[in-house]
Amino acid sequence: MQTSTIKIDVQLDHEKVPQQISWKASDSTADTSQRAKAMMISFWDAADKSALRIDLWTKDMMVDEMADFFYQTFMTMADTYNRATQQTELAEEMKTFAKTFYSKFRDSQLSSNKL
Repeated sequence: MQTSTIKIDVQLDHEKVPQQISWKASDSTADTSQRAKAMMISFWDAADKSALRIDLWTKDMMVDEMADFFYQTFMTMADTYNRATQQTELAEEMKTFAKTFYSKFRDSQLSSNKL
């Protein structure tokens, strides 16, 4: 059996706030570690029937980048859910929520820029 490894390094400042996130996958074609401003990792604990997660973002992650990150994550979660369950209607509802979320974010940005 083959093993694949994903290594994540998080550099913290003196207050333990992430300054830099980098990752590298053993099966990746990238030669060097890839940088990221944010990450979300979830694991399913079947014994406890609960999701365990790690959510981190660097202090230079902008609000608009976070909205983009969440929108894209919602959309890919919907795709993953659909592939795993064939529940197309529910997956489409998730995508509708993602689009509404992003639209409301943009509207809030436009209204705050008018102030």
